[in-house]
Amino acid sequence: MSSKIICNTRNINAPLTGVQRYTQALLHRAPENVDKISPSRPLSGITGHLWEQCMLPLHAHHKILWSPANTGPLSVKNQVITIHDLSTIDHPEWFSYQFANWYQFLLPKLVNRVAHIITISNFTKQRLIERYAVEEKRISVIYNGVDNSFTSQDSSVIENMRKQLSIPSKNYLLAIGSLEKRKNLERQLLAWRTIQNHVPEDLWLVLLGGGLQTSDIFREIKLQGIPERVHIMGRVPEKLLSPLYAGAIIFLYLSMYEGFGLPVLEAMASGTPVVTSNSSALPEVTRGSAISVDPYCEEEISSALLTLIHDESLRASLSIKGQSNVRNFSWDKSAKLTFELLKSLL
Repeated sequence: MSSKIICNTRNINAPLTGVQRYTQALLHRAPENVDKISPSRPLSGITGHLWEQCMLPLHAHHKILWSPANTGPLSVKNQVITIHDLSTIDHPEWFSYQFANWYQFLLPKLVNRVAHIITISNFTKQRLIERYAVEEKRISVIYNGVDNSFTSQDSSVIENMRKQLSIPSKNYLLAIGSLEKRKNLERQLLAWRTIQNHVPEDLWLVLLGGGLQTSDIFREIKLQGIPERVHIMGRVPEKLLSPLYAGAIIFLYLSMYEGFGLPVLEAMASGTPVVTSNSSALPEVTRGSAISVDPYCEEEISSALLTLIHDESLRASLSIKGQSNVRNFSWDKSAKLTFELLKSLL
């Protein structure tokens, strides 16, 4: 007997981001009667959207379709869609013209046509209500979780990770180094340049970001030279992520817009104190267990970093608060609530 719940897994083959982590984590916990539907080969861009709009509906007849990645076929009303954020709507200037235009066309129609919407934060829920007048009863907030692999690590594990990744010092700050505009890379580097003469000489800034290269940074953000003691890395193996977080004395996440902010929780679960933005969904996720700053204010960022670098007791306190906060977020709970919702619509 075929399943009556199917999941649109077109996004699974894309580079691993928060949306892919979400999809994989929930499908790993899915009941046996949930089928996964994806193209026969990885598709992106217009070909991926054409498959989703034209071919996917053929599999959804008399079934509940769950589309977990901000997009779905307009012709399928018996559908639950997960909206992670409205960044393409609120800040189209951060994206290519074609990408932003597609979502500005698609989302207003989709969110008012599907049976139900899941958001991963109250922030995104409120943006949907404000922007598109979606009825509140048609939106369920189901938070993301944190993988159990993110936890405190033995010093030997951290040292082994550091050697594998060629990190030049055992004392380092860790930051997300993506070139996406909203990740705010330029202000992170400027803040580091401001404070680096006021911190220990063996302290480095480690930038983590898929495909990130020094030449890309120069081209994209027009910096007059990368500051000293900056170590740039591309993607790292999954098994090294938790020790990478755990080895940092501070995790820096200054995104200007997030529908959730999963890396913040991953750092907290690894025992690392966090400096993050005071905007979008991040205060909702950190719940007072991080230092929050204005991501547009370089001076505020620099001041917060200096305070935390020089105050070991404050770092220890934030580490304890962060690990306590993480207990509120569970992939098992997220999956349970998601699949209960899907079953209720059968």
